[in-house]
Amino acid sequence: MTSTAPRSRAEQTAFEETSRYAEVRAFIDALAQQTPRVRVEIFGRSEEGRDLPLVIVGDPPASAPPARSSRLPVVLVMANIHAGEVEGKEAALHLARRLAVGDLRMLLPSAVWLFAPIYNADGNEKISLDNRVEQNGPIGGVGTRENAKGLDLNRDFMKLESSEARGLVALFNRWDPDVIVDLHTTNGSYHGYHLTYGPPFNPNTDPRIAAFTREQLLITVRQAMNARHGFRTYDYGNFATTDAMDDELEGFAAGETRQKVWRTFDARPRFGTNYAGIRNRIAILSEAYSYVDFERRVKATEAFTEEIMRFVAANGEAIRSLTSAVDAESPKELGIASALQALPKPVEVLVGGVASTVNPRSGKAMRTMVETTAIPTSMIVYDRFVPTASRRVPAEYIVPASANGLHDVIERKLREHGIAVERLAAASRKPVEQFALTQVHHAEPRFQGHHATSIEGRFDRRDADVPAGSLVVRTKQPLGRLVFYLLEPESDDGLTTWNFLDEALKPGATHPVLKSIP
Repeated sequence: MTSTAPRSRAEQTAFEETSRYAEVRAFIDALAQQTPRVRVEIFGRSEEGRDLPLVIVGDPPASAPPARSSRLPVVLVMANIHAGEVEGKEAALHLARRLAVGDLRMLLPSAVWLFAPIYNADGNEKISLDNRVEQNGPIGGVGTRENAKGLDLNRDFMKLESSEARGLVALFNRWDPDVIVDLHTTNGSYHGYHLTYGPPFNPNTDPRIAAFTREQLLITVRQAMNARHGFRTYDYGNFATTDAMDDELEGFAAGETRQKVWRTFDARPRFGTNYAGIRNRIAILSEAYSYVDFERRVKATEAFTEEIMRFVAANGEAIRSLTSAVDAESPKELGIASALQALPKPVEVLVGGVASTVNPRSGKAMRTMVETTAIPTSMIVYDRFVPTASRRVPAEYIVPASANGLHDVIERKLREHGIAVERLAAASRKPVEQFALTQVHHAEPRFQGHHATSIEGRFDRRDADVPAGSLVVRTKQPLGRLVFYLLEPESDDGLTTWNFLDEALKPGATHPVLKSIP
């Protein structure tokens, strides 16, 4: 790093504080002024009108869409989706600087490098000593989990209700990154790792993407984190018991006799890395341990991302070949729901310990990792998902033009996701399957402003008159898996789930989306 290179707020304050929005912008603007290897674009705007910056690093920086037409993999590092989880923001800034003017410059020719360091810009500006008080720093406070509308941006990838999510998915569509790294901080269990990680969990992710991520990329990175950096890492999870799998345990109570398990979180594509998986892309969730002190969390996150970058640089051709090959194929059957699956044998998971210290600015207790406590404990590990029910993937979904305008709502959503949609120029008659509804359920309580809808019924076959102006959505396109998840009537995270089709969903009625019959 040159002596004139910008320094983050974390560095300037001995890691007592995290960067505010203006400081992030000043950092990346100063870096762009210092070197032609950095260019800054705006990929969207927050709900409160803040520009969301994208830092492109290269020699020279690439542009989109030519980036995808090259043989180089495109890598996106995104941070601060939850603005109380701040080390990813600082780590992304540090990595962009190291790549542009520091010790990582040798990686420049190996990929197209993109950084989105402050995705939840509005939440970041609500820094308070009352947010995430048990987290081990920064002692100057952090922002909020939600955006200005109270939405969790890491639950918005399917419904795209926030301006931030629409901007980010537009970035996906424009740059089409092969690898997406999403930087977070843990909540929950007292484990013995400095950082945990996860691949795409949805079982509709192409098996080749899932296997490459788990068995090659993450294994290599885990080994390097220990050997090169001295950080302990493992698959993301929390402790639970076999008789209460949904209840997370912080630690192990004295005298506890129930069998413990280690389980990961959720497979639905409302979560960003799962969403990327059904877009046929490699995605990695990074979860720095919140009870490690702030400086060490930044360094662990930076090291983890660095090792991913090194892996991509060494395996770029294989990554590009993989994502291109998966894009060219169409599955015949996919899942509509899933369940956790355990590894075949118990695994030794590190159980940690925590102590307590006082935040000198707030006077409130913070939990601290006891670095020397990492007890290998044999337990069942649930780290993947399998389908619980599957359905045929049609060649096309058909949404008849209707007076209630649902086809317009569906078209808008599909196009926001980057899905190719056609409109019939002339009326036609087609053999179809249509879902006949017997039960419609709306979940309680509200979640992210919605009462999730689920349906029961059966598929009936018939010939349907499809009027001009109806939508035809083909599944033989790179986003075919996403098409299925959004439009399949019984999908557990599609347009039906998120209430976009409620107007048409009544017992005795039929679902408005038809499936073509070969």
